[in-house]
Amino acid sequence: MERRSFLQKGTLAGISALAFGGAATAAAAETTDANAGKTFNLDYAPHAGMFKNSAGDDFLDQIRFMHDQGFRSIEDNGMLGRDTALQNKIGDLLSKLGMRMGVFVIDGGDNWKVSLATGKKEFLDLFLKTCERSVELAKRVNAKWATVVPGYFERNLPIGIQTGNVIDALRRGSEILEKGGLTMVLEPLSDNPDLFLRTSDQTYMICRAVNSPSCKILYDIYHMQKNEGQLITNIDRCWSEIAYIQIGDNPGRKEPGTGEINYKNVFKHLYNKGYKGVMGMEHGNAKPGKDGEAALIKAYRDADNFLS
Repeated sequence: MERRSFLQKGTLAGISALAFGGAATAAAAETTDANAGKTFNLDYAPHAGMFKNSAGDDFLDQIRFMHDQGFRSIEDNGMLGRDTALQNKIGDLLSKLGMRMGVFVIDGGDNWKVSLATGKKEFLDLFLKTCERSVELAKRVNAKWATVVPGYFERNLPIGIQTGNVIDALRRGSEILEKGGLTMVLEPLSDNPDLFLRTSDQTYMICRAVNSPSCKILYDIYHMQKNEGQLITNIDRCWSEIAYIQIGDNPGRKEPGTGEINYKNVFKHLYNKGYKGVMGMEHGNAKPGKDGEAALIKAYRDADNFLS
């Protein structure tokens, strides 16, 4: 699908909504059209499916649409599982459009169970093998960062032993990733209380212990608001180890402006600190369909308007 048709459809959708009294929807669509192609102050990265109603099911068409709306990066958690031919096409398209590849997830199947905290060889071997696969993928799509989740707590071991096991595994993984120019970004999560990585200070300590340029923090604002709060304070405390940011409002894990987080202030703080990395849009859309996608883009335009 041609990019011109995306914009035409967006305009028609806005006119239709206005005709039927959908003033708010029309305003969102008009804002999207007016700013189409204009880049943001920070480098926000949508993911596959986020604009499927506007761009269609083809991920490559979605990337083109993202670019037309001013986005200059993408992220794709499941990239490691995509076939090689598609990976190459994505890499080529990103290069052509001058876009960056954000995170994909290093996952051999053990991320959501008890694994690296045990110190068992079977989990370590699979993790290292997946790191090797990830380096090869990174070359195809020019990726610089990949998410790592060490799995669940091993409740039968003292926390210090578990932490030592995780550090040992991450050191071994970092050795592989360093050679390939890839940085693992450790993500503390709030999804359930069994996850080993929970807070930014815990992740900071592990990164310092691993002591590798290929082991840093993925600071997911949504998860950290749920687990610890004090977002700006904790960002500052962990700043030397933060290499990647992800976004999601709380509650609901949708776009900025749908929850309690003052994203305009957080974005301004990151901008003033000189953050030049990717800002992964790891959240859902608050509203369905094309109207919801237009509203999402407008929400980012509003939150990104922190310089005036």
